[in-house]
Amino acid sequence: MENQIFLSKLFDYYGELLTDHQRKYFKDYYFDNLTLSEMSEIYQISRNAIHKTLKETTEKLLYYEDKLKLLVKYEQIKNIIDKLDDDIKNKIFDLI
Repeated sequence: MENQIFLSKLFDYYGELLTDHQRKYFKDYYFDNLTLSEMSEIYQISRNAIHKTLKETTEKLLYYEDKLKLLVKYEQIKNIIDKLDDDIKNKIFDLI
């Protein structure tokens, strides 16, 4: 479950860098909880093809985070902000 949440966060940051098929399959599998079999029927392609695309998508999301570190930087900034007083914290969160 933790891995799924982590991948969902990465998708929020880097989803627009994926192809339409990658985004569609990722959303169906992780957000809509469709099985590979269900997706195979919907898209009329093999389960293996969907599995391969999901694996490539996951690798791509991890690659983007490894290079750009947007999620790591966000978490670091959030930790710093959490230590500030509430008024300043709210103003910063409104901006991000």
